[in-house]
This record gives sequence, C-alpha cells and structure tokens, in this order.
Amino acid sequence: MKTFVIAGGTSGIGLEAARQLLWEGHRVILLGRSEEKGRAAVDSFGAARGRAQFHSVDLSTHDGVRAAARRVAEVTDQIDGLLHSAADFVTENVRTKDGLPLFVALGYMSRYHLTQLLLPQLLKAEHPRVMMFIAGFRETPKFDPQPFPNFPKKFSFFRGVVPINAAGMHYADYLMKTNPKIFAGTACPGAVRTTLFDKAPWYLRAMAALSHALAATPLETSARNAVRALLTGEGPAALNWPKPDDFNQCLAITVDPTVQTTIMARSREATGV
Repeated sequence: MKTFVIAGGTSGIGLEAARQLLWEGHRVILLGRSEEKGRAAVDSFGAARGRAQFHSVDLSTHDGVRAAARRVAEVTDQIDGLLHSAADFVTENVRTKDGLPLFVALGYMSRYHLTQLLLPQLLKAEHPRVMMFIAGFRETPKFDPQPFPNFPKKFSFFRGVVPINAAGMHYADYLMKTNPKIFAGTACPGAVRTTLFDKAPWYLRAMAALSHALAATPLETSARNAVRALLTGEGPAALNWPKPDDFNQCLAITVDPTVQTTIMARSREATGV
C-alpha cells in the first residue's frame, strides 16, 4: 500500500483522484481549507475511509504551506506520490498576505513550495512521483518571467493562465533535473464540470456551461491520466498529458533554460526553499 498526498483533494478532480487511488488499495492524505468539505470527502469513501485522512490547511499562503508540510510529516515519513489539484478561479486582482495574486499562490507557488518541503518524505519512496493539473497546453507556453511571481501591475485570471501553467511545466522539468529519483509531470483534466467557476462573473459561467455542454469531460476521465502517472509514470524527462482521455499521448516537457533559471530563483526567494 502506497501513500499519496493530494493538495486540493476535497472536491472535484482532486477528490475523484483520491477515489481512484483508494480503489487501487492505497492510502490518501487530503489537504484543503474547508473542514466541512474535508469531513464530507472522507465520509464519501465508504468502506475505504479508514485509508483516508484530511487536514485543514491554507495553501494560499507561505505560512499555510509550511503548516501543511508539518502536518503531513507528522503522519507519514514516506510519500509515494504528490498530486497538486488546488486552484481558484479569480478574475480580480486579489492578493494574499504574501503579496501574491491568489491565482499565482494556489496555481503555482503552493505547488513549488509544498513539493520542496516534502522532498525528504518523497525521496524515501522507491519510485516517488509528483503530478500537477494544468490547462491543455501541448507545448510549454512562452512568457516574460520578469514580473513573476508578484506581477506588480493589475493581475487577472486571463493574464495568469499562460505564465502560471508555464511555470508549473518549468518546475516539473526542474524537479526531475535536480532530483533524478523523482518522476514529475503535468496533466490536463479537460472541460470537466466542477465548482471552480462558481465565483466567476455570469458571462464566464455561461461560457463554461457551453463548453461543458459541447465537450464535457467525465469526472472519472479527468483524473485518470494523473492517477495512472502517479502509479506508473517513468522516464528520463518530465511529461505532459494534454488530452485527458489518452494516456498514450504524452509529450516530453521542454523549457527555456533562461526562463527556468528566473522562475526557480524567484520561487526560492519567495518561499525560502
């Protein structure tokens, strides 16, 4: 039985990934903010709930990520896989207490920070793996890293999609280069219906509803590639799965070394790890 940590595992795709890992006979540790959602998630596992636990943490802040890493370290000394599913749809320039746009804090910085803090537990596993959900990019998108990660000018979800997804892909590549024992990758969950858009403006909710109506991805399918990669992913390079219904269509992640150096340096400066 392996142990998997799922950041953002109390609803939507993260919760579905937890169900699939439990079905395979493994243990899951869910991280999320809402105690109510966490209890409901664990209760929903039925007979498998004895192999699941939930910890209420705030992954949007550096202090919250550090607390999350401490909580995980208290309950396990080995992690076989880490899945990053935490995200928030924010169209306004909302900032965390660390000065980061909330979308950046959850969509990238918490992923980098938590993974780096959990490296001691990951490296004790025989085949440790780290996966991140991102949007459907086939190639690593280009962007100017100079404003990263604080983006001092007005920031929005639309301005953040490219740099935050690109940063995640750069980090997956960096993680494997600096820790050859670890396999890392990214996966697109597709146009799956979740609560992510509940706080979006009406016109974006309408667009999301239309997208789901035309090309909805079943929840089970949306999590499948990431789960399979957590269980079997391997290779000399970080991989990206752009299509949620095709595990065989995976692409090696390639990055701009200059951009990667900037992203990693800024990530270390922001988090201290």
